[in-house]
Amino acid sequence: MARRIALFGQAAFAKDVLVRLLDAGHEIVAVYTLPAGGGKPDPLAAEAEARGLRLLRYKAFRRQGEAIPERVAEYRALGAELNVMPYTTVILPPEIVDAPPLGSLCFHPSLLPAFRGGAAIPWQIILGARETGVTVFVPDAGVDTGPIVVQKGGVPIADTDTAASLYFDKLYPLGVEAVLEAVDAIDRGTAKPRAQGEAGASFQGLVTDAVARIDWTRPAIEIDRLVRGCDPNPGARAERASGASVRLFDARLEPGESGAPAGTVLGSDGGRVAIAARGGRVTVGKLRIDDGAKLPAGSAGLEAGERLR
Repeated sequence: MARRIALFGQAAFAKDVLVRLLDAGHEIVAVYTLPAGGGKPDPLAAEAEARGLRLLRYKAFRRQGEAIPERVAEYRALGAELNVMPYTTVILPPEIVDAPPLGSLCFHPSLLPAFRGGAAIPWQIILGARETGVTVFVPDAGVDTGPIVVQKGGVPIADTDTAASLYFDKLYPLGVEAVLEAVDAIDRGTAKPRAQGEAGASFQGLVTDAVARIDWTRPAIEIDRLVRGCDPNPGARAERASGASVRLFDARLEPGESGAPAGTVLGSDGGRVAIAARGGRVTVGKLRIDDGAKLPAGSAGLEAGERLR
């Protein structure tokens, strides 16, 4: 049967989930997303507006740690039977999460309980995970700790994957299917949420500039993973002798010591720049100097022999 769903999210992933839910015959009583910014229109907001759906745009649902009463009242008046959270960065209070009779469903791009937290995709690359997947779970008071409704694994993480390629090429399409499968199971009454065990559980914070700072004393394999995990955002960061910031993108690891100190620019070949590291060389296809544009690495101005720090 069709359900009355409140959808909380943003970006293209949530938009695609919205379209699929509507195609499946569900009624979307409201779409919640962030306030409009100064850049391109959010795909979810644009789709909701184009379809004439009720669009509510809030940055937060809490004030000083407590639920904002008027937002809770507005939500309850919608009569939602189920909340779906396919891609959301806001923290919803229990007055909203626990309110609908069928509860809430939340998407996470890892095989929970591993890689809980808001930056699961980059951390899986940075920490060297070899396989991943997606999870749809029932949110509770913890961070990504609720009972699992649907989980799909078996996704290899390649030695060339970036955070972008892992998400868009592999986890995005699998995740849309997982969310729809979970909604269908809830709708049919066949869902059997299972508690997360703590074996293999981990939590990582956001990938900040401090996390993205390259430590050239680390092995080449770890630097390669850091660059790929921070690609496209925030970009793994080093510094030139002048103090200028250098962000590295499109990394490849090449075996073999160069004999040069780690961080030394070895030169350019085919538009890629090679940089010495412990136990190998890291080549990059794109660079950004300070706040400039992202450029092909070979034309970004690094000189052979200069040493990044």
